[in-house]
Amino acid sequence: STQLISFSFMVMPSGPFVICSLFCCTVFFLCGALSGSVSALKVRSSETASLSEKWCTDKERRTALLGAVENNISREEKEAIAALMAMKACRPGETRLGWVGTGVMGTSMCRHLMEAGYKMTVYSRTAAKCKPLVDLGAKLATTPAEVARESDVVFTIVGFPSDVRQVILGPDGVLSGLGEGGCVVDMTTSEPSLAVEIAEAAAAKKCFALDAPVSGGDVGAREARLSIMVGGEQSAFDAVKPLFECMGKNIRLMGGAGRGQHTKMTNQILIATGIIGVCEGLLYAHKVGLNLEEVIAAVRSGAAGSWSLENYGPRMLKRDMKPGFFIDHFVKVCCSSQFFLPPPPRPFFFLFA
Repeated sequence: STQLISFSFMVMPSGPFVICSLFCCTVFFLCGALSGSVSALKVRSSETASLSEKWCTDKERRTALLGAVENNISREEKEAIAALMAMKACRPGETRLGWVGTGVMGTSMCRHLMEAGYKMTVYSRTAAKCKPLVDLGAKLATTPAEVARESDVVFTIVGFPSDVRQVILGPDGVLSGLGEGGCVVDMTTSEPSLAVEIAEAAAAKKCFALDAPVSGGDVGAREARLSIMVGGEQSAFDAVKPLFECMGKNIRLMGGAGRGQHTKMTNQILIATGIIGVCEGLLYAHKVGLNLEEVIAAVRSGAAGSWSLENYGPRMLKRDMKPGFFIDHFVKVCCSSQFFLPPPPRPFFFLFA
C-alpha cells in the first residue's frame, strides 16, 4: 500500500485523485494489519498454552490431574490435585534463598531480600564481591550447586548467556543441587531459547524455573524500583512474587518460558534509541552554547521527556561516569535479538506532510 501511495504522488500529484488513492490504500492497509494482528494473537495464545503444558513441573502430577478431569471427579478433588502442582508461597523465616552473581545490580537486589527477613546463601566467582552481603549475615558458598543445596529458591544474575548456562546447567550448576519443588529464577538479560532450555531441564528434575530480566539499572536496583519481566508458570510466579516485590515496583508475568527475555529484548531496543537521542540532543545544545540544565528543565515535561533524559541527563552534566549497565551486555542483547527478527522488507520511501 505504501508503494501505491508513493506511485500515486509521482504519476498524478494533484488533488482529488491523490486524496482518494491515499484513503483507499490506508483502508486496505488497516484491514490487512487488523487481520494480521488477529492471526498473531491466535498464534501467541496457542503458543502460550503449549508452553504452559510443556513446561509443567511434574509430568506425573499433570497426568493425574488430566485423568481426574476426564473421570469427572469432584471439584474439591480436582482442586486438591491442582494444589499439588503449585509451588509453595515464599515467606520470610520459612523460605531459604540463594543468590548467584553479586555485581553492579545483584548486590543491591540481594540485600533487599535479606532486609526483608530472608535467610540467604550467596556465591560469586570473585568471592570478595560477596563480602558486603556476608557482613550482613549471608552464608558464603563455593559453587552454585552448594547455594542450591541450601536454598528453596535460587536467583542468578550474571554477565552473558554462556555464564547463565554454566551457573545453572553446568556440572556444579544450580540445577545439580536444587531439590524437588525448588525454583531457579534467572534475572540475567539472556537468550529466550536458553530460558526455555532451562525450564525444560528444571521440569525434568521436578523443579520450577522463571526467566525474570529487569530494567532500571543500578539506580533502580539500589532503590528497589526495578521493572521485572517474567516468563514461566503462573503458580511459580505467584509463589515468587513476594520476593520480586522486595526488588521492584512493576512486576508482570508475560507468558511461558522465554517470554520475559523476549520482553527485555523489546525494552533494550526501545531504550537504545532513547539513550542515543539524549546524547545527541545534549551534545547539540552544548555546541550551540545553551545552558544544559535549563535545556533539560525546558524539555523534560514535553514530548521529548524520557526516562533516559531524567536519569542519565543530570549524571552527564555532573560528569558522573559510574557504570550502571555495561555496553558489552547491551551488545549481547542486540546480537541475540537478530535471531528472532524476520528479514527486513524491501526499502521504500515515506512522504511526510
